[in-house]
Amino acid sequence: MTTKNAIEAAKITKELKNFTLDVENFAIPQGFATALIGENGAGKTTLLNILAGIRLDYKGEITYFGQYSDKQKENSGDIKNRIGYTGPGKYYLPQWTVKDIEEISKLMFDDFSAEDFHRYCEELAIFSHGSIDMKKANSSFSDGMKMKLMLAGVMARKTDLLLLDEPASPLDPLMRDKLCQMIGEYIHEGNGKRSVFFSTHNISDMENITDYAIIMENGQIVEQGFVEDLKEKYILIKGDAADTEAAGKVLYSMTKNPYGFEGICLAENIDKLVGLNVTKEIPTLYQISVAVTKNNTKIVMR
Repeated sequence: MTTKNAIEAAKITKELKNFTLDVENFAIPQGFATALIGENGAGKTTLLNILAGIRLDYKGEITYFGQYSDKQKENSGDIKNRIGYTGPGKYYLPQWTVKDIEEISKLMFDDFSAEDFHRYCEELAIFSHGSIDMKKANSSFSDGMKMKLMLAGVMARKTDLLLLDEPASPLDPLMRDKLCQMIGEYIHEGNGKRSVFFSTHNISDMENITDYAIIMENGQIVEQGFVEDLKEKYILIKGDAADTEAAGKVLYSMTKNPYGFEGICLAENIDKLVGLNVTKEIPTLYQISVAVTKNNTKIVMR
């Protein structure tokens, strides 16, 4: 079965002062949760801002929902209404109260539901004891609360695609789990037509909701694919200290410890480990992302 894509992008470039985004091609599959994984400064926010239409000064081609170009998106309110965005910047002005956010969202988006907004505010524990203070200003909230308020606002709309820039970063573990639950429900309720694209520098807390992964390093995409396929492409290897040197010549990446080593091996190279006393395991997406990043980073790993 051919997978439809919520977004397809080709030859996306953007030059900044000390950084260049250079993405050859990638796609966000429709009906799935896609993680954009990379270190701080890898280019995740720049790419998300381009996809969301916040940055327009770039080169390349983007197609939304299989039929609309980036230029068509910018000139069509209907297409914009199908896309929701949250990010770490000043999405809501500091002086806006919760009531202001609700009223402005009603004016900006035809599909905004005040009832759903209140429900998500309660589910995300934005207000204590179930009491919603609609006069409370955005500036009085912590970073975590501001993110939860943005999530409540965007989830209260009837969108087909969510673009979330580091949504889990300011949240505590309990709320990260709640975020995963919300993303899963959002996709399930869309019957295969809703998609989520979120960025993170640490996939461990969001791995259970991730269907597709895109790994970035130094402005480029260095790996991408469905998680189940990546876990077949890469294998976790553990072995004794005596085999460290021999295994190091084969492994994609390796971490040594007092008792031996563990590392990631490409499945196509697994036969080269024959004769060594090693065990094979299925790696986590976190382990894969760390290995791929280490193999492609320009930072010297000590």
